[in-house]
Amino acid sequence: MKFSPDNWQDVFIPEYPVLELIVRGMVLYFFILFMLRILTRRTTGELTAMDLVFVLLLTEAASHALGDFTTIGDGIIMLLVFLLCNHGVNQLTYHFTFFQKIFEHQPLLIIKDGNLNLRNMRKELLTKDELMSSLRENGIENISDVKKAFVEGEGIISFIQYEKKENNGSRKNKEKSE
Repeated sequence: MKFSPDNWQDVFIPEYPVLELIVRGMVLYFFILFMLRILTRRTTGELTAMDLVFVLLLTEAASHALGDFTTIGDGIIMLLVFLLCNHGVNQLTYHFTFFQKIFEHQPLLIIKDGNLNLRNMRKELLTKDELMSSLRENGIENISDVKKAFVEGEGIISFIQYEKKENNGSRKNKEKSE
């Protein structure tokens, strides 16, 4: 049984040409980003068991496309490429609305004035039961209490409720009694 490798260069020096590693990493990064962009918002925001299997299969397929790395150097270069691509996309979406529209989902209206927008719900494959579950999770009992609801870019459903009117006369009476 060996305790250390015979040649440490075999561990750290990349086997593949660095430019090939960079191109492979960039192509896969942007392909996966594109695939996630064309999927519904809920797929990327809420991971169900089916979504988790999808992500695992996606990463497995990507790992084969990256090549069979046997050195740490290859893996480090690929991780650096992913980090740089991610940082670049974040910078572009922060500074330019054009890139923000390309890489990020805009909020999608699903309830307006207590009425469901069935067309937009269909786009997101959002059932009424799933919407009602989100309402309950947010402490809302009835759709008619919702002024607007959106499926946000990251897949979360956000709700804007009508303002609850308080009886001003009773508030003044409370203040006087204190």
